[in-house]
Amino acid sequence: MSKSVKTALSLTGQRTAAQRRALAMACSAAILSLAGWTHAQAENLVDLYQAAKGYDAAYLSAKAQAESVQYQVEQSYALLRPSLGLKGSITRSRFEGDAEVPPSLAMAGQTANASTTNKTASLAGKMPLINRADSAKVDQAELSLVAAQADLSIAENDLAARLTQGYFDVLAAQDVLNTTQANKKALAEQLASAKRNFEVGNATITDTREAQARFDLASAQEIAATNDLRVKRIALDQLVGRTDVTPSPLLTPAKLDALAPGQMDDWVAQTSNAPAVRKAEVGLKVAKLEIDKAKAGNWPTLDAVANLTRSKIDSNSSTVSAGSGSTASIGIELNMPLYAGGAVQNRVKEVLALSDKAERDVDNAKRGVALKTRQAFSSVQSGLAQVKAYEAAEASAKLALEATQLGYRVGVRINKDVLDAQTQLTSTQKDLYKARYDVIVSSILLKQAAGTLKADDLVDLNKLVAQ
Repeated sequence: MSKSVKTALSLTGQRTAAQRRALAMACSAAILSLAGWTHAQAENLVDLYQAAKGYDAAYLSAKAQAESVQYQVEQSYALLRPSLGLKGSITRSRFEGDAEVPPSLAMAGQTANASTTNKTASLAGKMPLINRADSAKVDQAELSLVAAQADLSIAENDLAARLTQGYFDVLAAQDVLNTTQANKKALAEQLASAKRNFEVGNATITDTREAQARFDLASAQEIAATNDLRVKRIALDQLVGRTDVTPSPLLTPAKLDALAPGQMDDWVAQTSNAPAVRKAEVGLKVAKLEIDKAKAGNWPTLDAVANLTRSKIDSNSSTVSAGSGSTASIGIELNMPLYAGGAVQNRVKEVLALSDKAERDVDNAKRGVALKTRQAFSSVQSGLAQVKAYEAAEASAKLALEATQLGYRVGVRINKDVLDAQTQLTSTQKDLYKARYDVIVSSILLKQAAGTLKADDLVDLNKLVAQ
């Protein structure tokens, strides 16, 4: 075989192997891309919220607490229901006498020693008829279920707010990193341009050093942005119990709707049903029932009672007859407290003071919720105005940078002007991204403060991100 043929075959074999490797890499990349796409599809806000509800310890704790209260209510109902108890006993008695038994009595079976066995079984039932204290306990238990449900709503809203914050914190950090990298790339090009102009004698060393300083600063900012993104990702992973969570990015262009309703007073009017207010109002009702329960210490209780007793006696003594029998009874039992050393009167005074405290707690809860709602409303309104202003500032900064770059190329602007314009654009973009995400998070915090946050709100919010 000639040398040229061998070379051709060798090249063909190399090309075939290279093609196989390229095909294998392409297939692997396609598979990884498909897996990543599938994974990303499941990482929108709603899906992550469902994952967080199955992992977040604070929410699961509140959920378990709410479930336990249901059984406490069932326990309280037992106070108003009949009760039935079974009791049994066996008693063995033996008598040993010191005197001797006369012969005549001994012949009749009488002995100085005697033993008796008494077996008893009884069944006792009781049905409460009048008991004001127990009735108040049942009402308090039912109210505790309402309070537990309010606590669960607070935990759900808190989880939704924390997830929204963590989700968009990651997106904001990613945008900052992208902007920082773009700024670094632009500064690198400007640095290269300054070096070329210096080499041909069209610029001084000062331009090169200024560009180098800006480029070094951008490199440091890139490191900081990368670390911040890593930290925000770790926080989001911890919240949902997964690793390498990749939130779906915000749609471009992002459209942020105005608040509805658009008046602060309308939002404050909705706070009357906020979970924190409901819980405080339940506390007041419980405190008033505690007054009824304390006053019940002076009231009688009435119960229906029934007993059935079966007894059997075995004895070898002539003085105790052996036999068996049953006793049944049914009746009404009245218990009337007369004097308890002043405990009832002082208990009433104590719970009256606690009732006043509960009323103040309700007022404090209403005022606190209204204040948070007003603050959140102002934050959203201010954020929306800032977003519009930053969008206009970004457009102006882009035009200013383009004009400055053109002026630099024609010699009417210096290198520092270009660097300043580039830095201004980057700073404006970072502020715009932060303001945009702050508005989204603040809208959720507003609904949380007003007590109107629902799972459907996350569904609506999820429409702002790519699906």
